[in-house]
Amino acid sequence: MSKKIAFLFPGQGSQAVGMGRDLYENFPVARAVFETADATLGFPISDLCFNGPEDKLKQTEHTQPAILTVSFAAAMVLHERGIDAHFAAGHSLGEYSAHAVAGTFNFANAVSTVRNRGRYMQEAVPAGQGAMAAVLGLPAEIIATACSAAALETGAVVAPANTNSPEQTVISGSVAAVERAAALCKERGAKRVVMLPVSAPFHCALMQSAQDRLAADLAKISFHPPQFPVVANVDAAFIKTGEAARDTLIRQVTGAVRWVECIRLLIAEGVTRFVEVGPGKVLCGLMRQIDRSQVCLNVEDSASLEKTLAALAD
Repeated sequence: MSKKIAFLFPGQGSQAVGMGRDLYENFPVARAVFETADATLGFPISDLCFNGPEDKLKQTEHTQPAILTVSFAAAMVLHERGIDAHFAAGHSLGEYSAHAVAGTFNFANAVSTVRNRGRYMQEAVPAGQGAMAAVLGLPAEIIATACSAAALETGAVVAPANTNSPEQTVISGSVAAVERAAALCKERGAKRVVMLPVSAPFHCALMQSAQDRLAADLAKISFHPPQFPVVANVDAAFIKTGEAARDTLIRQVTGAVRWVECIRLLIAEGVTRFVEVGPGKVLCGLMRQIDRSQVCLNVEDSASLEKTLAALAD
């Protein structure tokens, strides 16, 4: 049986100072990606990836193009070594990495768009007015009803933003509504609720102004049919046309990341190897919670590349 490979691309939160440096130093194809990113953005995002400072790298408008650049560079190195995806999915921001690798739009367009996306998301809600919380050990349906009840009670926005694994759902909205939903989730049996150190309440209705601004940017970019199916976060369905890609990337700003369903769709399609392409191993960690029987490898530097190539050759 031939292996079906899916690339998984990480989102915000996977960044770390030093990411991508090894790829840059060891692979000309990766260096070219960083040089394109620096030229496109008009500042050295490569230097920010390699040397920080961390507080600057953590600013959303820097984090998003930085992670995209490292992920795309890693995918180009894999391609050079003869490993290409049959399918791909990306977590939130990672969906842009997936589409860039699939040829839905070019890398330069992707990196400038996600920089704007980060800025628009940052500016959509004044600091201190929004919040996100991770709810652990409670079924997603119960969390959704707790959010509805809290929204009704407070008259403010709160909704599930990321169904990351059967064990973990992230909720997002205005501070009072998120705090109320968190309390209701605890009453209903959540093991733990952790407030997240985020700069804005992503993937909820409070992001509407960011969605509108991003839609105008995406309207100016040419989209092509992806060279392999990419799973859209908002619908947990395969994208096969450029127009569908544009539509789902727009709706993704206020819509939830349905990660568990995205992964289950790939498993149902017969994917036998998952490769997390880019910084960190967050998505491999979630995979263990979704389906322990799946093989999840990662590529972020030379060492992980060689390990993954060896595993794929088995």
